[in-house]
Amino acid sequence: MAAARSPARSEDHAGPLRRAGRKVGRVLHLPFTGTARGIRKATHAHGAGESGLGKLIELHAVNGAGDVMITVALASTVFFSVPTDEARGRVALYLAITMAPFTLLAPVIGPLLDRVPHGRRAAMAGAMLTRAVLALVLSGLVATGGIELYPAALGVLVASKAYGVVRSAVVPRLLPPGFSLVKANSRVTLAGLLATGVAAPVGAGLHLLGTPYPLYGACALFLLGTFWALRMPPKVDSAKGERRAHLLAHGGKGEKGGKGSRGEKGEKPPNLRTVGPSVLHGLQANAAQRMLSGFLIFFLAFLLREHPLSGQSAAVSLGIVGVAAGVGNACGTAVGSLLRDRGQGPEVIIATMISVVCGTAVLTAVFFGGVMVAVLGAVAGLTQALSKLSLDALIQRDVPESVRTSAFARSETALQMAWVVGGGIGIALPLNGTLGMSVAAAILALGAALAVRGLLAEARRPPGPKNRPKARVA
Repeated sequence: MAAARSPARSEDHAGPLRRAGRKVGRVLHLPFTGTARGIRKATHAHGAGESGLGKLIELHAVNGAGDVMITVALASTVFFSVPTDEARGRVALYLAITMAPFTLLAPVIGPLLDRVPHGRRAAMAGAMLTRAVLALVLSGLVATGGIELYPAALGVLVASKAYGVVRSAVVPRLLPPGFSLVKANSRVTLAGLLATGVAAPVGAGLHLLGTPYPLYGACALFLLGTFWALRMPPKVDSAKGERRAHLLAHGGKGEKGGKGSRGEKGEKPPNLRTVGPSVLHGLQANAAQRMLSGFLIFFLAFLLREHPLSGQSAAVSLGIVGVAAGVGNACGTAVGSLLRDRGQGPEVIIATMISVVCGTAVLTAVFFGGVMVAVLGAVAGLTQALSKLSLDALIQRDVPESVRTSAFARSETALQMAWVVGGGIGIALPLNGTLGMSVAAAILALGAALAVRGLLAEARRPPGPKNRPKARVA
């Protein structure tokens, strides 16, 4: 019986052209496989692979990349392709038709998802698939920029925020041993930011091929995300021990007991006001900073288009401020994990962050100029990221586990609504830099007045039987 031919012998008998082709193939294949292995190693480190958090990190990266490609396509149609006055009207219409209805839809998303806790994988997959379909619909509409573009954009926005709410509810189910919720959220957020930074220039390059091409890229990414969402670990759909949380109003009588009950008869459902003032004050401070984010995006988009930075075009001016904000956000997310061993209380960090960005806004209003605008963008990105991570720490510490995922959904909804309000203010204001930065400072000053004193008072409260131990930021 003839001996089986070994791979080495087969390689020896292969012709020189075939051997060369195989070597070239390996050389070309190595950068892609090596990069994929490196990304997988980073996302699955420290137990994230075993817990399933690594898969969520990768899914969120795909989500961020797809969203930014849709943003590139819509910005080119709604903003850059028409004169300033018409662009302002189009963006105002965009806000009215998409963002404004979302303020009504957003409070419904959290409670709706509370009622389908066993379908979180399907909900994330559905949000991805919806955006894949709408990306194809938008690809046929962006060339004309007609009114029919806006309902499709609203659908994309609602699906994106629905994914975000479900993702916030999923993270606590995927914590590796020794991971805090803030550290996990920091990893997920940082992955989304990095993916956005990579996808933005790719989307711009696709736009050079034609207006619909970024949307084709988004469709492909969201289809991949649909597949990955369905492959998340089964424990994502577990809702054992969960109950619904109310954002501000005190709960009434609990739901009747029995199979599938979320509470006991006569029991008041926990809510964010009854779990301690730290969470409420933290939410107030974060809402002010999220309102600043929406305001700066819309106000500076028009201001820098009409009055670009010295020596720069409008597009480059917007790019500089956008990059500064993105770098600040990424740095804030990274700094959040570095603070874990220093013992800073979340209350102190939130109070410090809103005070710092408020002071920066005041200085920008007094010394208005291109450099100060870029500095404000960077500081706003950094402080918003740190404040959000600290709010997550407060929810993790003060909200009972039985309602924690629901509380995350409610807080995300409130922050998105604050962003919408800030964006509306940014569109309505005259294009005066000093006036705009003064309004930004006033928004932050109001948030600081509502939150800082209460946060610092809670930070000074000594631990005791009625006080939970202080949580670290990561």
